[in-house]
Amino acid sequence: MADTGAVKSEDTPFEGGPMDGRVLPVLLGPTGHPPKTYRIPVPDAAGGPPTVLVYRRVPRGHSKLGIQKGWKYEYAPEGEADGGLKWPWSKPGKPRTPRKPGKPGKPTDTDG
Repeated sequence: MADTGAVKSEDTPFEGGPMDGRVLPVLLGPTGHPPKTYRIPVPDAAGGPPTVLVYRRVPRGHSKLGIQKGWKYEYAPEGEADGGLKWPWSKPGKPRTPRKPGKPGKPTDTDG
């Protein structure tokens, strides 16, 4: 592994796809974990746009005590299916119901 100075990296295995069986040093974030997705651009031989291989981070395994052993990347042939960040207020399937006027505890008249 190359000397990266103050930046920490971890040798992480890749499973599936063209990178199957390879182990690459992956930079760790401020929390000590590798990124959730790892994108590898592969140049096109004909000079066209590069193909991007997408791998997703999954637990490598657990010990007998249930402690996680680390991370590995699994090939995601569908690419970017999850759409990025998940915010709690943007969950699909739960339509917002408007508040009804005149609810108890909420005065509606503005005449002081």
